[in-house]
Amino acid sequence: MNTFSTLELTQNDGIATLTLSRPKTKNAMSFTMMRELVRAANQLKQNRSIRAVILRGDGVTFCSGIDLSDLNQASKSWIVWQLLKPGLSLFQAACLAWHKLPIPVIAAVEGHCLGAGTQLALAADYVIATADSEWSVREAHWGIVPDMGISVTALGKIHQSTLLDATYSARLFSGEHAVSAGFAQELNGTPYIAAQRLAKEWAQRSPDALLGSKRVIKGMLGASRLALYREKWWQIKLLLGKNQRIAVRKGQGKDATFKPRQYR
Repeated sequence: MNTFSTLELTQNDGIATLTLSRPKTKNAMSFTMMRELVRAANQLKQNRSIRAVILRGDGVTFCSGIDLSDLNQASKSWIVWQLLKPGLSLFQAACLAWHKLPIPVIAAVEGHCLGAGTQLALAADYVIATADSEWSVREAHWGIVPDMGISVTALGKIHQSTLLDATYSARLFSGEHAVSAGFAQELNGTPYIAAQRLAKEWAQRSPDALLGSKRVIKGMLGASRLALYREKWWQIKLLLGKNQRIAVRKGQGKDATFKPRQYR
């Protein structure tokens, strides 16, 4: 039974499909969606009959990024608490829940895949995208850092210099470039249909072998908790700094000039 307000969860022959369902906002990731993403992952984790999971967006877009109306209305104290509290922030948990899921995860990407959408796609084990989908590590556009687990989910997929360029520039790039850069693994004009085929193929194998393989291969990469704390620490510093507010004005098309670098 679907018990979510921003997601749709369905199951057919052991294949679960989780659809981001806020089409009026191009599936922008609200705080409610983040909480529901964590809850959906926990629900699927408990269901041992599920053999594979597909992440997709409602309509013709995957996720247009974090819901800025939520972000702008949130109290600074709540955001600071998320970044200071022990363990994962809500932002990190929304993506890492899928990275850690004991079930193979495929992302089917078309349309926009920006900011939070890019980080959610990176949390999947395999990404199928349309050539004309639009991607961006968007956070620098708003004067912040990507802090939704990218230091773990991008490890082993994207060359460091490629990721630095994408993050520094915050530029838009196509699905074709996403595949060549490592953000996605396959191009297909109908990514959801392709994801269903792949999920059915994976589902023919032992679910324990799939889990073991996921744990072994991801364990090769040696991601540390320190990297996740570093995401949170730098986000706090930037949010408290002067240039982040200037970045927001510039991002809104207003005339503004950055001040000299504040931090060492």
